[in-house]
Amino acid sequence: MKAIVVRSPAGLEHLELRDLPDPGHPGPGQIRVALHATSLNYHDLQVADGRFPTDDGRVLMSDGAGVVEAVGEGVTDFNLGDHVVSVFFPQWLDGSPCDAVGNFRGTPGDGIDGYATEYTVRPATSFTRAPRGWEHAEAATITTAGLTAWRALAVNGALKAGDTVLVLGTGGVSIAALQIAKSMGARVIVTSSSDEKLSRARALGADEVVNYQRSPDWSHTVLSLTSGHGVDHIVEVGGPGTLANSIRAIRVGGHISLIGVLTGREGAIPTGLMLGKQVRLHGFIVGSRRQQQEYVAALEQTGIRPVIDRRFTLENLGDAFRLQAKGGHFGKIVAQW
Repeated sequence: MKAIVVRSPAGLEHLELRDLPDPGHPGPGQIRVALHATSLNYHDLQVADGRFPTDDGRVLMSDGAGVVEAVGEGVTDFNLGDHVVSVFFPQWLDGSPCDAVGNFRGTPGDGIDGYATEYTVRPATSFTRAPRGWEHAEAATITTAGLTAWRALAVNGALKAGDTVLVLGTGGVSIAALQIAKSMGARVIVTSSSDEKLSRARALGADEVVNYQRSPDWSHTVLSLTSGHGVDHIVEVGGPGTLANSIRAIRVGGHISLIGVLTGREGAIPTGLMLGKQVRLHGFIVGSRRQQQEYVAALEQTGIRPVIDRRFTLENLGDAFRLQAKGGHFGKIVAQW
């Protein structure tokens, strides 16, 4: 079977299409899945380009969607022909984050082999059902980006109709957050450095947009848009380069979901302002299998469909990563086969 692996030392020039042994039949508690799509996330890029070291020959990609081909003894969640999508933390089924999610040793495409391959045999708990009627490329956007946005707003943020949400950027998590927030009756403000992307965000329902290239201190613009009150929730993907602006833009007692470090991993934080505003700053990574099941149910109810910017073949995964690294995409980049 075909698979994309990263050789050591890692780098986009060291991605390799290999013919690997077929994984065979599922054992007790396992399912065999014929995979047909994956979607790209910043974490996958960091593994592929060597910023997150992994084993030589690691099969890439945390997201995977496909069809159940065989079911092992004792499996009751799935039947032959079910369309399924992978979970980011296979060991985190429900409840509070467990010790095992404090690192990526059990995460597909990082600590263990991922889903850039044609077939896989895994514990049934490594998957959930995909939304009814979705194509595999759409379902593959759920695992990382979609679930992160869902947890930020619906789970941790307890978002309610009438709240105001600030979404930074127009990548996969941010666009999913825009869609979720609008479906729940929220007002949404979106930032980007591209007027073309901001126009597309408006078409998806964004109420207000801010070009942060023209307004580097964009928190002042956001405060103006909210009559000085500030926003209720912020989906913070930038990290140290944007966090100070986010803290200025949040309302007193507001909620910031820190889910990305696109501007780096360390930086100054205006702690005095953060204390004075009694900000809830919540750093987290993706979510549990149960949260993913709840997200899938919400997607089926609301009719939300993911925004896919570009599609590549499995063989051209390296080109997909190069596009992602340039930051020119709007929504998700996928590979399908």
